[in-house]
Amino acid sequence: MSTELSRRGAVVLSAVCLACLMFGLEISSIPAILPTLERVLHADFKELQWIMNAYTIAVTTVLMAIGTLADRFGRKRVFLVAIAAFGITSLLCGVARNVEMLIIARFLQGLSGGALLICQIAVLSHEFQGGRLRATAWGWWGVIFGIGLGFGPIIGGAMAAVASWEWVFLVHVLFAAVAFVLTIGGVHESSDPKASTLDVAGIVTMSLAVFCLAFYITQGPDLGFASVRGLAILGVSAASFVAFLVAEKVSRRPMFDFSVFRISAFSGSIVGSAAMNLSYWPFMIYLPIWFHAGLGYDSVSAGLALLAYTLPTLVMPPFAERLSLRYQPGLIIPAGLFTIGAGFLLMKFGSATAQPDWATMLPGCLIAGIGLGITNTPVTNTTTGSVSSDRAGMASGIDMSTRMVSLAVNIALMGFILASGVLAHLKSVLPGFDLAQLRLIAERVAAGDVAAAPELPASTMHQALASGFGWVMLYGGVGVWIMAALSFAIFNARPVRQAEVQCTK
Repeated sequence: MSTELSRRGAVVLSAVCLACLMFGLEISSIPAILPTLERVLHADFKELQWIMNAYTIAVTTVLMAIGTLADRFGRKRVFLVAIAAFGITSLLCGVARNVEMLIIARFLQGLSGGALLICQIAVLSHEFQGGRLRATAWGWWGVIFGIGLGFGPIIGGAMAAVASWEWVFLVHVLFAAVAFVLTIGGVHESSDPKASTLDVAGIVTMSLAVFCLAFYITQGPDLGFASVRGLAILGVSAASFVAFLVAEKVSRRPMFDFSVFRISAFSGSIVGSAAMNLSYWPFMIYLPIWFHAGLGYDSVSAGLALLAYTLPTLVMPPFAERLSLRYQPGLIIPAGLFTIGAGFLLMKFGSATAQPDWATMLPGCLIAGIGLGITNTPVTNTTTGSVSSDRAGMASGIDMSTRMVSLAVNIALMGFILASGVLAHLKSVLPGFDLAQLRLIAERVAAGDVAAAPELPASTMHQALASGFGWVMLYGGVGVWIMAALSFAIFNARPVRQAEVQCTK
C-alpha cells in the first residue's frame, strides 16, 4: 500500500476491501454454479434468472434507504449491521434445500448486500479525501473487487465440484466475522448532520417499478406481452416510476437529489454505471451457460475459462485511476465503455466460428474485461467525488441504484434475448414443430439443457444456443457503444467547473 497510509487507515481499508471482496465473490461465483443448481435443485430457466434477480432487485430496494440511514445514524454503525446481516443471510442461502427457498434467501441476502455495498463506499469516501491518498484507496478497493470478480468463477466452480454448492455461500460467514472485527477496531463514525427523514415513498415506488419491469420481461412469454395481465404489470411499472419522480420532486429531502445531475461529471459517470450493467455484468450470468453447454466444459473448466473475462478487472483499476488523474474521467470512462463493446463483438465473432472454443472466445473476453477494469473505479470515484463529502451516502446510493436497476432489468432482458434467439433458430430449421413446444425447448436450451429434445439432432441444439448467444453479444456490444457516446457527450457538453471534479485532483 502507499507509504502515506497510516496504520488505522490500513485497518479501515482492509475492512472495506474485505466487504467488497464478499460482494464481488457473490456476483461472480454464483453464475458459475447455475448449471449445478439447475441439476441439483431442478431449477428451470426462469428460476435461474430469479436466483440472480432476487438478489439484484433486493440490492436496489435498500440502496438509497441505507445511504440515507447511514448518513443520519452513522456510517460505521450501519456498516456493522450490514456485515452481520450479510453473514447471516449467506448462511440461509447455504442451507436452502429447494429453489424457492434459495430465491427467498437470495432476496434477503441482497437486502444485506445492498447495505454492505453502499456503506463500504460511503466509509471509503469519508475516510480518504485527499487526492493521491484517495486514488490509492480507490485503487486498492478496485483491485480487491477485481480479485472477488476474477477468482469468483473458479472458486464457485471448484467448490461445486470438490465440496458442494452450499460452500459458495457459507464462506461468507467467516469473511463477515473478520470484517466485523476490523470495522470495530479501525473505522471512525461519521454522519451527515443534515440528514433527516427516510424517503419511504421514493423507496417503495422505485422498487415496485424495477420489480414489475423485470417480472414483465422475464414472464412475458408466458403471460403474453400484449395480454391484459402483461400490459397491466407494465402499466404498474410505468405508473410507479412516474410516482417516484413526483415523490422525489415534492420531498423535502429526497433520496434522489436530482440537482446533482446538473454536474456534468456526475451525470456522465452515472451513464457509465448504467452502461456497465447493460452489458458486462448481466452477461456474466449467462456466459457460464455458454462455456458449459455450448463448449462442453465441466464446472471447473468453465470457471477457469471465465477468468479471461474477469481477471482483467483485477489488474486494471490502479492503471485506470492513474489515467483518470492524467486525462480526466470524461475521456477514460467513455473509452473504457467503447473497449467493453469491442470485446463483446469479438466474442460474437468467436462464438460463430465453425468450431468455437476457449481460444476463439479469449480475445473478446480479455478485451471486455479490460474495458470494465478501465471504467469501474473511475465511475465510482467520480460520482462520489463530484459532490460534497457529507452527501457521499446519497451520491454512492444514486450510483449503485443505477447499477442495480440496470443490472436487474438487463438480466431479464438478456435472458429474453437469449431465449428468443434460440427460438428463432429453431423455428427456421424446424418449421413443422408446434410453436408452444418449440418455446419450451428454447427456454430449456437457453438454460443449458442442449438435450432438451432427444429426438432432435444435437448439432441443431448447439447451433440454436450459439445463435441465441450471438444475439446477446450483439446487444451488449452495440448497446454499450451507444451509452459510451452518450457519456462522452454529457461529460463534454460544457466546461466542467473545478468544484465539480474534486475527485480528479
